[in-house]
Amino acid sequence: MIRDGLALSWSGGKDSSLTLWRLRGKGLEPRALITTSSESFNRVSHHGVRRSLLACQAEELGIELVEVMLPSPCSMENYERQFERAFSETILAEIQTVAFGDIFLEELRVYRERKLESAGRTALFPLWKQDTTELACQFIDAGFEATLACVDPRKLDPSFAGRRFDQELLADLPPDVDPCGENGEFHTFVHARPIFANRIPCFTRVVVERDGMIFCDLIPAPSPIPAPSAWVAAQSS
Repeated sequence: MIRDGLALSWSGGKDSSLTLWRLRGKGLEPRALITTSSESFNRVSHHGVRRSLLACQAEELGIELVEVMLPSPCSMENYERQFERAFSETILAEIQTVAFGDIFLEELRVYRERKLESAGRTALFPLWKQDTTELACQFIDAGFEATLACVDPRKLDPSFAGRRFDQELLADLPPDVDPCGENGEFHTFVHARPIFANRIPCFTRVVVERDGMIFCDLIPAPSPIPAPSAWVAAQSS
């Protein structure tokens, strides 16, 4: 039972989008989306997506977006302190349940549950322990459209950055890569259907290497039509 409101941990990617779709299918509507962003780079943590694109998603969804801004680098103590502030100074102070799109990472689930329990709140995991191949196919079959915004080159070839998340991509994934990228192999940005009435207009632009990860820069529209995606030498920042 959801008590006194629901929030959703939101990255703008496929797992959080599928979680929202599942929640709405049960008649549950989050009052807030929670995301972490980098103060230094003005982008979503880990995914590298521009904050303006997440703002477009939130506006289209009609759900308030709460951004937890993190410095770079950020210690675990500072990370937790910023979250505590968000849960005391924003709409999250009125929230008792937080939903997550985690699927099988046990340590991460235990950490989330422990931190929420210490604050008198509960966690919800709508996708937990479901088959990731089935989830990936369900995401595609439901009509979602997403682009790989970030790739870990230690686990997946850099050429996957910027590709559409579809059946062709699933067929091309190496057998040791999780279809949902649950082990951090890749991250996505969702820009169309079925949770959005209107498409989030964006273009793929350059692909860059930064801090050992490969990022495909997604440009919000309206803007001049960007040049074709191109490989760019490693960036220092």
